[in-house]
Amino acid sequence: MRIEPRELPAVLPFLGDLPPLLTRLYAARGVQTVDELDKSLARLIPFQQLKGIDAAVDLLVTALDLRQRILIVGDFDADGATASTVGLLGLRLLGAAHVDYLVPNRFEYGYGLTPEIVAVALQRQPQLLITVDNGISSVDGVAAAKAAGLQVLVTDHHLPGPELPAADAIVNPNQPGCEFPSKALAGVGVIFYVLMALRARLRSLGRYESRPQPNIGELLDLVALGSVADVVPLDANNRILVHQGLERIRAGRARPGLKAILEVAKRDHSRITSTDLGFILGPRLNAAGRLDDMSLGIECLLSDDASAARAMAAQLDELNQDRKSIEQGMQREALAQLKELPVESMPFGLCLFDADWHQGVIGILASRLKERYHRPTIAFADAGDGMLKGSARSVPGFHIRDALDAVAARHPQLISKFGGHAMAAGLSLPEQNFPAFAEAFDEEVRRQLNEEDLTGRLLSDGTLAVEEFHLELARALRHAGPWGQHFPEPMFHGVFELVEQRIVGERHLKVVLRSECGSLKLDGIAFGIDREVWPNPTIRWVELAYKLDLNEFRGQETVQLMIAHIEPR
Repeated sequence: MRIEPRELPAVLPFLGDLPPLLTRLYAARGVQTVDELDKSLARLIPFQQLKGIDAAVDLLVTALDLRQRILIVGDFDADGATASTVGLLGLRLLGAAHVDYLVPNRFEYGYGLTPEIVAVALQRQPQLLITVDNGISSVDGVAAAKAAGLQVLVTDHHLPGPELPAADAIVNPNQPGCEFPSKALAGVGVIFYVLMALRARLRSLGRYESRPQPNIGELLDLVALGSVADVVPLDANNRILVHQGLERIRAGRARPGLKAILEVAKRDHSRITSTDLGFILGPRLNAAGRLDDMSLGIECLLSDDASAARAMAAQLDELNQDRKSIEQGMQREALAQLKELPVESMPFGLCLFDADWHQGVIGILASRLKERYHRPTIAFADAGDGMLKGSARSVPGFHIRDALDAVAARHPQLISKFGGHAMAAGLSLPEQNFPAFAEAFDEEVRRQLNEEDLTGRLLSDGTLAVEEFHLELARALRHAGPWGQHFPEPMFHGVFELVEQRIVGERHLKVVLRSECGSLKLDGIAFGIDREVWPNPTIRWVELAYKLDLNEFRGQETVQLMIAHIEPR
């Protein structure tokens, strides 16, 4: 693992009366003007810039006026769950008389609006179908819905294929011809924008002259959760959405279900950060879709009953514990497959398959292996009927969805279907094609990356002076975000003396450190440490990459280093 300095512009921008360190941190993350630090809702990109937004609102106004039955078809991850919840609650707030949701079970139907899901949807007798966090690649599904006499509104954020579905309206910042500046909206962000546009139209039609205007800002806690959990880039627009959602949660105004998940996870809502959304709430919500049925997660978020929400949050927590156990077993099996393979002989693009692996957990497995071996990784599970389902995770500089497209172009018969983003994708292929696909994928990775790209690197914002290890700076950094994908939490590095080291919670290394000059002692923790290496009483000096964080114990706050990388010096 290489620790490298994060690049800074030649001339630092003027960002107002900020401490020099914060100015440097923001500049290194591409902030060029002080306006980009304004996280008020007034700074959101106007919805009018979304292609298809007027046609979408036309459909929805008609549906509201005619009291049509609306059915939202979602996805089975956290983005899809929050998008389904936001769509349903928002449309109810804006006057929809009949609105319901349907989420495909990933083990029965797979992803998206397929003709099979349309057949299930027709049993509810809807008149308008709205997809959230899916639909842009559902050419056959939309065709089936239209043939059945339904109107279809597609709201999505995924990259489109060569053919768009023949929906009545499509809202997707990544569709051809859309000039919306932020291509990074999550699925939940797209449906929130549709609701903003619908409310504006209703307001222009005079619908709120004699009654209060609904406050769809009440849904921003869910928008923040879905955006962070889906790991979309936190550009300036997404940072506004996430910041506003975090403010609602910290103020105790979150949905009862979201509060319940926090309670089960033993997290104080007043201190929550964007990292908590991604690593505490997101996995518990995702566990329902990975192991069971995402309807449990959606019902938890929809619930207005605190007691019922707590019961569902406890179920989600149990599912997440089961998911962890399954994941750890799969990881042991994957590492056993790779154990005898020297790193220098390892494929540039890793493809692994085990007939007993769980379909819902292969994405996490691929992510863990990618982090360990620093190369694009695809984990496959048996999907039945001679088919394999794969989940892919990538490294910086390698667009995984485009790579699958390139493999499919060179070998048209290998992949049955695929889709995704730059850093994550999914695919299906016949089991008999696995060896040929693994070879073709490795060839594509080797075409784009070299050995140096696969060694892994951590970008550091520099070293901290002894006088900077204080609570005020740690608090300032915590609230200077929100931090996330493409706007990473500040990372620092340095050499420290290792004073104490012990394992806590089975796999975490708790340490006491002394600064290099010997004048300061600090606590630190490294999660998921390699037990074959640590603890090691023979090691005295270490080089760390770390985040400056706060630890609260019995009401007392102290500085703690969250260690991302540790190696002997």
